[in-house]
Amino acid sequence: MAEDNQTREAGYGKPPEHMQFVKGRSGNPKGRPKGSRNLGTILAKTGRERVTVTENGKRRYISKSEAAVLQLWNKAAAGDLSASKVLLSWLTSQSDPDEVALSLAAPDEKDAVVMASIIKRIRQGAEEHPSGSATDPAAEESTKAEV
Repeated sequence: MAEDNQTREAGYGKPPEHMQFVKGRSGNPKGRPKGSRNLGTILAKTGRERVTVTENGKRRYISKSEAAVLQLWNKAAAGDLSASKVLLSWLTSQSDPDEVALSLAAPDEKDAVVMASIIKRIRQGAEEHPSGSATDPAAEESTKAEV
């Protein structure tokens, strides 16, 4: 190995001194220009721009973001499944998970009536067949015929 004052061994992980970064000087001196915007800021700025919307014969001004959400709701209401999926994912990501689970699990009055009639039929079937053989194919077919 040569003297440290004259030359230094160069190789893997040991670049020559003239190629090393200088302390206090950026490796990318031009870098990103000040004031340049990234995609997130551009989306936020254009989403806040106002557009004119006519609803029920009246004109009003709303943001582009609001107009996009309004159109998505309208498509979902018209039966567009992809719009419904997007809205459902937004709703579940924006709200309290416990609240969403409760609202999805809470049965409607009609659902409660249907469930009560199903429970009643099951109980009547259990009383008629005390053995409780739920795997009996004849019992399953009679249940299917009632439904």
